[in-house]
Amino acid sequence: MFIDKVKIYVKSGNGGNGAVSFHTEKYVPNGGPDGGDGGKGGDIILVATKAKNTLNDFHFAKHFRAQNGENGAPKRSYGKQGKDLVITVPVGTVVRDFESGKIITDMFEEDKPFVLLKGGRGGKGNTHFKTSTRQAPHFSQTGEKTIEREIVLELKTIADVGLIGFPNVGKSTLLSVISEAKPKIANYHFTTLSPNLGVVKFYDSEFVVADIPGLIEGAGQGLGLGHEFLRHIERTRCLVHVIDVSGHEGRDPYQDYLAINEELAVYSEELVKRPQIIVANKMDMPDSQKNLEELKSKLPDKVIVPLTAIIAEGIEELMKQIVKLIESLPPVTPLEYEPFEYETINREHFEVKNMGEGIFEVSGGLMEELGRRVVFDDSESLKFFQKMLRQKGVIAALRKAGAEDGDTVVIGDIEFDFVD
Repeated sequence: MFIDKVKIYVKSGNGGNGAVSFHTEKYVPNGGPDGGDGGKGGDIILVATKAKNTLNDFHFAKHFRAQNGENGAPKRSYGKQGKDLVITVPVGTVVRDFESGKIITDMFEEDKPFVLLKGGRGGKGNTHFKTSTRQAPHFSQTGEKTIEREIVLELKTIADVGLIGFPNVGKSTLLSVISEAKPKIANYHFTTLSPNLGVVKFYDSEFVVADIPGLIEGAGQGLGLGHEFLRHIERTRCLVHVIDVSGHEGRDPYQDYLAINEELAVYSEELVKRPQIIVANKMDMPDSQKNLEELKSKLPDKVIVPLTAIIAEGIEELMKQIVKLIESLPPVTPLEYEPFEYETINREHFEVKNMGEGIFEVSGGLMEELGRRVVFDDSESLKFFQKMLRQKGVIAALRKAGAEDGDTVVIGDIEFDFVD
């Protein structure tokens, strides 16, 4: 089974809660607050590796959660930071937000970490809320809660050369001859069910070749294995189009050439413009020479290399043509895109909505931030909350929206009567 596109769920760690604690020591009756801060939650980090070339690891394991930060403790002890979760993906994996479909990052470089989601901040202990008038605060700040996100991992193979062509034309055989790759080879259609990569060394040159599973007519519109493999040609610098020039399966070599290029054009106009070298394979078969001459007459401007892959005849000339072409082309580069970023909370923003019948809803990052500091059954905490509502302009905004004494104010899951 070959998987090159999968949806997974990721969540960074929640921040730990701040502690409510008071210093106790012999002969020190009023030691004051000493609650420590909660630890930061772990991050979700992506790292690309060439050791993987499929997304099969994500077929069953779809939920990834980083460790939560630990809660604070007495004696100003900070909670332990949550452990980061590192997810390894194949080089060439494109990461998208599932809901919008926009690209978050292109894991183009090996071993370069990318922080996908940051862990929640730890809450402050009651030590931070001591003032000259509030000597013994019985409240602290809860840790920041994070949101689970749905993302899509899509593998787009990175290679210098892409081998394309109909099934059973000899692509896998060619790859096995020119590299150390060991693809499955047999005399039937769709032997190759996943892209195979091989590193080719030719004198002082070295390049990567991807054997793309055989295409069929309609692949560009998603028929057969269609898009499942066409995406792997997108990042190749050039294409080697392998054609069975013998025509022993009743197909015309020239029509095969046209059909494959038509599928490339349907999928992407850029792909059909990609430089191509045509390989006329199976030259040891009857009628191959005659068909080769016809193919050359119909494609006079194309580089056509005759060979017989199974006995490695003609390989030297093909290697020369590939190296010559690659040296004239720019290197493979990451995708060009505007990176998608998850919206960060504006901790100063709030919005007041008049819901009618004397009910007003206050929402926004400020409310989430203040809500982390409030213990409503503690009078000092409640006073602190009311003070912050005035300082941040929430009370004034409620009055402006029409709130009067006795009306209901809703903040998240909390309801209380409005009193100016």
